[in-house]
Amino acid sequence: MRYLHTMVRVSDLDASLRFWRDLLGLVETRRMESEQGRFTLIYLAAPQDRDRAEAEQSPELELTYNWDPETYTGGRNFGHLAYRVDDIHAACRRLMDGGVTINRPPRDGRMAFVRSPDGISVELLQDGQALVPAEPWTSMPNTGAW
Repeated sequence: MRYLHTMVRVSDLDASLRFWRDLLGLVETRRMESEQGRFTLIYLAAPQDRDRAEAEQSPELELTYNWDPETYTGGRNFGHLAYRVDDIHAACRRLMDGGVTINRPPRDGRMAFVRSPDGISVELLQDGQALVPAEPWTSMPNTGAW
């Protein structure tokens, strides 16, 4: 058995790609559009997994965009997606500068949480040892739920 991907439905494809690809840094590995099914599937992988994703089917994120409008609701029962990052402070700064709310700042230099435009909780974890705690993160309160 092998884990393949996590699928999340998205309501605004442009906003979702801006978050997942442009701000978070995932790379599109493939795309499929179905006229008959009226949907678009976009598969994304972390940059270090991109080559493996094609060769070995490493875990990917599948964004499913249904062309006919739907309202999606989510709950904490989904949990979250998690990504390891090289510099959690820089990743959070890039996201914040892009208009993303940092729900749980990396006060410990190790872990943060944000949400995608569709409310999907995303955990960011510092690769290796925790970074030295730094502002603005150490004094930033939690915002909302993650």
